[in-house]
Amino acid sequence: MKSYHHMNKLGLILGLICLFSFKQPEEIQIYSIGDSTMADYTASYLNKFGKGYPIRGWMQLAPPLFTKQVHIHNEAMSGRSSKSFRDEGWWSKVIQQVKAGDYVFIQFGHNDAKLDTARHTDPHTTFKQNIERYVREVQAKNAYPILFTSIPHRKFDQEGHIVDTHGAYLTVVAEVAKSTHTPLVDLHTLVTAFLEKTGPEQSKDLFLHIPPGKFASLPTGKKDDTHLSESGAKRVAELAVATLKETNLPLRAYIK
Repeated sequence: MKSYHHMNKLGLILGLICLFSFKQPEEIQIYSIGDSTMADYTASYLNKFGKGYPIRGWMQLAPPLFTKQVHIHNEAMSGRSSKSFRDEGWWSKVIQQVKAGDYVFIQFGHNDAKLDTARHTDPHTTFKQNIERYVREVQAKNAYPILFTSIPHRKFDQEGHIVDTHGAYLTVVAEVAKSTHTPLVDLHTLVTAFLEKTGPEQSKDLFLHIPPGKFASLPTGKKDDTHLSESGAKRVAELAVATLKETNLPLRAYIK
């Protein structure tokens, strides 16, 4: 009988050792900073235009593409540039949360070209400096910065090719990625290829092309070739995450 109880206790102890030594799934934190093409849109915001208003940022559609261990904190904000996102204090709130091993997705450019002094940056000087500074501050936390080029506007030429409206804001991001040894997801090139394959007509569904009368708040409809619809955001998110899966980042293990 003593031997039986001894074996039971031994089994219990071994079981507890196995339970506590088993490595729990790692929790992965992703922070994203950028503009309206990346941002989340709340239900209260969407309802101002009417039920079913389709605008979405691509990062808003990214969570289902990752495993449950990944937690996304989408801090991208409409209308912000690499300058105003920092100047308004949004970046300080993000970077103070970032810990070693976290990921920070960085995508600016759309609003940096605006002429107002609160947002404008020169691609070769202030914009480049801003992007480098974001990257260095993330690296200083022993976290992983990942750079993304801006998505294109839906602007076709007569031959059915997308017209590049971002210019040096794209090439500078690639330059910073190279000089700082930072992974780059060239969303501009990826989305451009997808839009050209989709064509001028069908690609309207990927952006905010809303017919007259669909929403009472927009009696004449809307033709917005900058902001994404839900289906457009979903496709951009898929392109972005598929590219991440091809990298050597530990994050790839948490992509479905």
